[in-house]
Amino acid sequence: MTPEERLRDLGLELPEVVAPAGSYVPAVRTGSLVYTAGQVPMVGGKLPVTGKVGAEVSLEEAVEQAKICALNAMAALRAETGELARVRRIVKVVGFVASAPDFYDQAKVVNGASDLLGAVFGDAGRHARSAVGVAVLPLNAPVEVELIAEVE
Repeated sequence: MTPEERLRDLGLELPEVVAPAGSYVPAVRTGSLVYTAGQVPMVGGKLPVTGKVGAEVSLEEAVEQAKICALNAMAALRAETGELARVRRIVKVVGFVASAPDFYDQAKVVNGASDLLGAVFGDAGRHARSAVGVAVLPLNAPVEVELIAEVE
């Protein structure tokens, strides 16, 4: 089963690649690695949820937003490679969580992205990861995710 078929089985589809909000490109390939730019949870050109996790945004909402970030990152990855079946492995995920001062569950938030990547890519979706709390993210997004993938 291809990653795209797994996405369909999960009731998901990849969105169009999110247009960059600055002077960068959505993904860059060097050799067998593709680096995605940080992806915020844009849906239809806007953020469905804004604010800090642990204040305006609940843990549960943030986990769902991290999944959207992962979908956006996979869209950028597919645009760079032509198809997700060319992904050999998700090497690393970095997640940034706009956090209220007393919020400490950044890893749980980024699990939303990690779990989705595992469901889509199977063992090839298991990756190294960082989950970092930050004061603020672009556009007041609650979460941002970037990834590095090894491709054919």
